[in-house]
Amino acid sequence: MKIVFVGPSLPDAQRFADGMTIRPPALQGDIDRAIDDGATAIGLIDGGFEYQPPVWHKEILRGLSIGVRILGASSMGALRAAECADFGMIGIGAIFEDYSSGTLVDDAEVALLHGPAELGYPALTVPMVNVRATLEALHLSGGIPAEIRDRLELAARSLFFKDRTWSRVIDECGCETRVLPLLNTHFVDVKRRDALLLMDAMKNAPNSLAPDFHVWRLNQPFLEDGDIFA
Repeated sequence: MKIVFVGPSLPDAQRFADGMTIRPPALQGDIDRAIDDGATAIGLIDGGFEYQPPVWHKEILRGLSIGVRILGASSMGALRAAECADFGMIGIGAIFEDYSSGTLVDDAEVALLHGPAELGYPALTVPMVNVRATLEALHLSGGIPAEIRDRLELAARSLFFKDRTWSRVIDECGCETRVLPLLNTHFVDVKRRDALLLMDAMKNAPNSLAPDFHVWRLNQPFLEDGDIFA
């Protein structure tokens, strides 16, 4: 069984879920439950945070230790993949690469405010990874000079992720309002792009546990029957 945890990074994930089960953004214990449900491959894209307990590293390590293939990209998945790569978690995409290399260090780079699942997880703010990619694309196209690109990025960084809309960024920067339509037409959604790469990798992943190649074992003598992994 292949299970993917995804939400606002790829609201239409079901379109690409050939042979996969789509579940909402993962919270603490959800990876563990997927393992108990018989998952042989797990894709982690989105996950809860702030007011909800996020995915634990231990539940990821538990899966890896018994041969479950666990892939991460785009958002919470990219973060956890960068942190657990040494133990066998597979990171995919540009955002993972940037966290893994240390180019990105702040979790808030991928954070955004969005609507509920019932409405298709509509994005209400813009994450910094998309801000940066969009500004660079607009600059390279000749739409804005480097100075304006840098001012807009600085303005975006100064805003809390729940307040970071293009309109607020322009107001904070003091730039001309004519820039707004340019930002929309040159918008680069790095999170969606990386999420699609993960869906493709999950599609091609074997639907079986990985060979026993790990030189480590997760010690879990504290678990009792019926306990959620802790």
